[in-house]
Amino acid sequence: RHMGVKVTVIPSRHTVYFENKYGANQNNRTQRVLAKADPFTAESLEGVEAGVFHLGSLLADDFGLDVIRALKARGVVSVDAQGYLREVRGEKVFAVDWPDKREALKLIDVLKVNEYEMEVLTGQKEAHDAALQLAEWGVNEVCVTLGDYGSVVLENDHFYDICAYPPKQVVDATGCGDTYSTGYLYMRSRGADPSEAGHFAAALSTLKLEHSGPFARTEEEVFSLIK
Repeated sequence: RHMGVKVTVIPSRHTVYFENKYGANQNNRTQRVLAKADPFTAESLEGVEAGVFHLGSLLADDFGLDVIRALKARGVVSVDAQGYLREVRGEKVFAVDWPDKREALKLIDVLKVNEYEMEVLTGQKEAHDAALQLAEWGVNEVCVTLGDYGSVVLENDHFYDICAYPPKQVVDATGCGDTYSTGYLYMRSRGADPSEAGHFAAALSTLKLEHSGPFARTEEEVFSLIK
């Protein structure tokens, strides 16, 4: 708020509470859900206006089809698929397919998935094949993140293979996917092409990986890493 960003609080009985455990490889983690927030509703977001709406879902019912439809009528809709593919049983999280995916994907302009999520959604094990399938189902731009192996962006039938930038140290991978989406959307909204946006997003994620907590570096540092 002190930077001029409008923040709206929507009441919920609980705040979603995840426990993440990482092994030696920060690309892999196990999760427990210790508390679950109430879903967002189209009514609760009626007064929210923006050029781009990014839905960073944590659990499957965070943003239903009614929410996606309502936001699509007001701007560009971007979605991180991770939450839509999570089913909570007890406290454990299991990977499941997205029942409404065929209807939802037609409404989504930008979709971000990782290598596990792309396979759950499409059955495809190769990133380019998975991206093509998602585009065929209606998504305009598909971003597939592949951890240490970089990322793939598909837009308008054209592929952009994005390198990964090695971090100086690996501290905390939590939030790197969200950071990638933020960087990509930020650059696209400024007129960058998918390649430029993808490289910025990858570099942004690397700098985030080097410390815990929210991103706290500068835009100049991101561009310096790309060079």
